[in-house]
Amino acid sequence: MVAIAITRRELTAAELRAAAAKSRDARAARRMLAIALVLEGAERRTAAETCGMDRQTLRDWVHRYNAEGLAGLSNRRGAPRPRRLDREQVAEFVSWLEAGPDPAPVPMGDGVVRWRRQDLRARIASAFGVEFHERTVGKYLAALGYRRLSVRPRHPKTDPDAQEAFKKTSARR
Repeated sequence: MVAIAITRRELTAAELRAAAAKSRDARAARRMLAIALVLEGAERRTAAETCGMDRQTLRDWVHRYNAEGLAGLSNRRGAPRPRRLDREQVAEFVSWLEAGPDPAPVPMGDGVVRWRRQDLRARIASAFGVEFHERTVGKYLAALGYRRLSVRPRHPKTDPDAQEAFKKTSARR
């Protein structure tokens, strides 16, 4: 088995172990320890198994260490995914939320008395052509400051006078 060639020699194995002890990133510390073992002359398989990786993975980390030093042993974050709704679409979404649903039947209105995530998901899909999961709609609502709690829905055709007339008028015992 051929040893891994570590070309960067600014840190010794002892200094790599000290850097691993100070590191707050456990994964990077484990990689530092594996490279320290290689610097001490351990076999690639032994160094990799001791630090919980396979030898090909160790080889990849040695190449990154050679190219970038200790900073190369940390995980890199990828670029954040772009939002699927742009600012104008989010503004229109907020206007829907503030206006409330249209209780008219579906072809002309929304067909509901209060918004649910599944209703909003369907409206977003029809208006913007973007398919979301209901949980994603919930994440958008939470990011916009809306909570799950809402007022009790009230049917638009309720008649308060008819409700008062229907109440029992007999005296209480």
